[in-house]
Amino acid sequence: MSTIPDGAPHFPVQPNLSPFPAEERRQAVLAPRFGTCFTDHMARAHWSPQTGWTDHRVVPYAPLAMDPAAAVLHYGQEIFEGLKAYRHADGSVWAFRPELNAARFAASARRLALPELPEADFLASLEALVRTDRAWVPAGAGASLYLRPFMFASEAFLGVRPAAGVDYLVIASPAGGYFTAGFAPVSIWVARDQHRAGPGGTGAAKTGGNYAASLLPQQQAREHGCDQVCFLDAATSTALEEIGSMNVLLVMGDGSVHTPALTGTILAGVTRRSVLDLLAQDGREVVERTITLAEVLDGLRRGTVTEVLACGTAAVITPIGRLAGEGFDVTVADGAPGPVTTELHERLTGIQYGRCDDTYRWLHRLA
Repeated sequence: MSTIPDGAPHFPVQPNLSPFPAEERRQAVLAPRFGTCFTDHMARAHWSPQTGWTDHRVVPYAPLAMDPAAAVLHYGQEIFEGLKAYRHADGSVWAFRPELNAARFAASARRLALPELPEADFLASLEALVRTDRAWVPAGAGASLYLRPFMFASEAFLGVRPAAGVDYLVIASPAGGYFTAGFAPVSIWVARDQHRAGPGGTGAAKTGGNYAASLLPQQQAREHGCDQVCFLDAATSTALEEIGSMNVLLVMGDGSVHTPALTGTILAGVTRRSVLDLLAQDGREVVERTITLAEVLDGLRRGTVTEVLACGTAAVITPIGRLAGEGFDVTVADGAPGPVTTELHERLTGIQYGRCDDTYRWLHRLA
């Protein structure tokens, strides 16, 4: 269990005097829907070159007042994170490896020329918001309170330079499973002519522009009857990169697990890191390398690729049952979740929800 370092900032709470009616909140928590209903409060802070990070507080959830010339609206200078708060059987609430989210948030800030938020501030903001809105944390399999920290250039100016005024906020939403079918195979459309990020770009940062670039390919995937889209590299259009907002892994016939190497165009997923840690600690060979679409299709046809899975904070572990694209449509093994994918899902969610011992000390108590 990790703890917030000494000297972390205090986030005083301004209570929401018009909170959700108790019955409406109860219904939202009993039947959570990902990212559609938000809790009564939000955490926030402000940065300027003169003062650094100041004005840490928890305030009522409300629309933001923003100048029409705010830099984020014109130049897209913003970043975000995504993580979950899990309610355990004893009622306590925990986050899963939030220090990795804090580190990635800082790395994204560096790439977008934004000020880095100290890890202590990041963790303290999560604790303050979850403690304030603890009643919003759902219980039960697959349910969690989704936390969305984000930072954006709020200074009002027109000109291409890093902003001198930046706001940081955290909002929260009770969430059920990302895919309505739960832990079930999904179908993936492979985009050959649309790319998420290019070499030297912002692919390794968690910034909105990367996701905006993915919207049209996702729309095309659904037009082809698929649940999500897989992107290939922009340089050659041959190598696997990401699946929507998830990392991709292959289970090979010899028991090893292969995944695309982080070369600067792929987001370093916290779930990806945790899955690779679990596999390596089990003694399973883990290989991070360039993986071409051609070898995946050939491996599926010959049986040398036995499972394909995706992983990410929102969907956790997702089995892939079908890969399709221009000129191919291939079922992964028998189309059902494979044994490695299933075991990983059980182990990871077991740790997150407190059903398994946290021998890795990955959990951080929020409330």
